Order: sequence, then structure tokens, then C-alpha cells
Amino acid sequence: MASKNPIRVAVTGAAGNIGYAAIFRLASGAVFGPDQPVALNLIEVGPGLNALAGVVMELQDCAFPLLTDVVATGDLDEGFKDADWCLLIGAVPRKEGMERKDLLGINGKIFIGQGQAIARSAKKSVKVLVVGNPCNTNCLIALRAAASLPPENFFAMTRLDENRAKSQLAAKAGVHNSAVKNVAIWGNHSSTQYPDFTNATIGGKAATAVITDHAWLKEVFIPEVQKRGAAVIKARGASSAASAANAALDTLRNLHVPTAAGEWHAVAVLSKGDYGISPGIIFGYPVRTKADGTWEIVQGLPVDAFSREKIGITEKELLEERATASEALGLKL
Repeated sequence: MASKNPIRVAVTGAAGNIGYAAIFRLASGAVFGPDQPVALNLIEVGPGLNALAGVVMELQDCAFPLLTDVVATGDLDEGFKDADWCLLIGAVPRKEGMERKDLLGINGKIFIGQGQAIARSAKKSVKVLVVGNPCNTNCLIALRAAASLPPENFFAMTRLDENRAKSQLAAKAGVHNSAVKNVAIWGNHSSTQYPDFTNATIGGKAATAVITDHAWLKEVFIPEVQKRGAAVIKARGASSAASAANAALDTLRNLHVPTAAGEWHAVAVLSKGDYGISPGIIFGYPVRTKADGTWEIVQGLPVDAFSREKIGITEKELLEERATASEALGLKL
């Protein structure tokens, strides 16, 4: 066993489809590296606790060399105790025909409780990634409920949208998806998000130079990415699970490992006004992780009039979500 202290990851909704797809890869070393021990705090509610017992058996049966210990619980304080990372997956899922706003009142109360428990029980340096939808506003709710913790340690997942966008651009260009870099996802993880092709590169060249069909980029690519989640729900009768888990683990890795020079990744963070966005909403930005483990928003990217219009639409939705959640929960977010 490596001599490093284990990274303790708390996972809510651990027996659900996304949690189940994520925790075995966490335990295997696929996220934090082949010499980094990992401890798992697995959290479930109600009937999920029975399924969680089976998940723990499976983890034991894998005999992962890097997995130091597993805590399985329905108690938030026990579940978040001493966590270095909190992966907040558990939430009422969006179903076909359900508006995102319908989820705010239901899930908002969940994320208030989780934020309070994280502040009480996790490490003060804990980092929190919210996956449960609507993840941007749920993240804001958890952040406000954990007021004693640094707001820069709270993130909402837009990496799934980045991965979807890379895949679409690669297919159109006839290249492997690894050739596509620097796809920013501005705004909300919703159908208003703006997958920014204008600053993306393909094989080191501007995406707009490689894909010369700019009408496709504006009229097909953007809605394909925006509506991909709904398309998955329609096809399989349930929301994205394996791809969402994969994107969550990509995000953890992105925020743990310094970003390669000249590149960035997509994640939503608390806006302080960068790029003219209203402060106080969790907004998707291009972000890079620095060598000291902190992160920064990539500055100075050109934002043309087309992009500015798209970014404004998703900003408006997030402001409306914040207002709706504030009213539903009786809180000032």
C-alpha cells in the first residue's frame, strides 16, 4: 500500500445508477492515480440502504488494493465526516415532461440539509461537486447552507456537456474525440447552456477552420448538445447514468490534476462577475487548475455577438432559477 493518506470521498445516492457507475472507478484508482489510496463514505436514504449493503459487498469482493475503508450510512453527518470530496449525486431525477423548475422545491430542501451537514462534519478544505439536477442551483443552495466553507470549493457539473460537445465536433470533423480541446460550456447545465465552438480547437486548429459548415455549428451542433439529455431520456426511459458518472469523475480529476498549458475544462462555479455575468449564480465557465491545486477562470477569451447572445439566455435562466428557488425555500440565495 502506498504511503499517502487516503482521499476520502463522500457520495450521496451511492446505490443509484450514477453512484453505482462511479464508485468502483473511484475505488480502483482511475480518478486520483495508481498510487493514491481512497476511502469511501457512501450515503443513501430509505430503501436505498438495502441496495447499498449489496454495493458494499461488491466493493469488498473487488479487493481493490487502493481502497482503505468504506462507510455506508443513512446519516449525513456520519457520511460527510472528514470528507475531502463530496460528490452530491442523490436527488429526485428529472423525468420526461418534467420542467427543471419543478425540481427546485423538491431538491432544494435536500441540498440545504446536505450543505449544513457538510459544513458541520467534512474537512474545512472539502471540495463539493453537485451532480443532482438542477445542479447549478442545487449547488448554490448547498453553498449558501454551508456558509462557513470557502465558496470557491463548490462546483456544479458541466463536464458531461463538454464531453457531449467534443464527441459531436469530432464526429463532424472525422477525427477522434481526443483531438478536440477547449470546449467551454457557458452557463447552466440545461437546454439553455452554450457549448462554445468559437474558442474550441480540433487538432490544434480553430474548430471553425476545420468545420467550415458554420450553419451546422450554429443550427445543429448547439441544439444537439443542449437537448442530448432529453434525447437519452426518450431513448432509454431514464436519465443519463454511466455518461454522467464518467463526467463527474472527469471533473474530480480535472480539479485534482493541474491543467495542461493552454487548455481548460468546463465546470460551473460561483460567478463574481467574470465576463460580465451577474454575480451570485453558479455559472459554467472555462476553468483551469493550477499547480498549487487552486483553480482560475480562463480570462480574455473572445466573446462575439453570437456567443454573447447565447450566454445571456442561459444567464437569464439561472437568475430565474435562483429567484424561484429563493421563493420556494423562503431563503435569500
